[in-house]
Amino acid sequence: MFKDLDPLLHSQLRLAIMSLLISVKEAEFAYLKEKTGASAGNLSVQITKLSEADYISVAKSFRDNYPLTTCKITPKGIQAFEKYVESIKSYLGTK
Repeated sequence: MFKDLDPLLHSQLRLAIMSLLISVKEAEFAYLKEKTGASAGNLSVQITKLSEADYISVAKSFRDNYPLTTCKITPKGIQAFEKYVESIKSYLGTK
């Protein structure tokens, strides 16, 4: 029986963001942009979607008069990511 995949995480860019955040304490917008290769606008939209689902938290501040956006995965996001990975494993037959 195939498990349902979380539609929020089943987007390539959102999955990439979550994959990066699961392995670091927090990440700046510029880092996520560089690692994903996404445009600033698209990345911003996907971060907003993940934030609205409470999968990540977003902190906005300033560094040397420049805006700084920092993202961190939440416990709910960690749980959703781990469940998604387990679901993918069921499709691959590795569970």
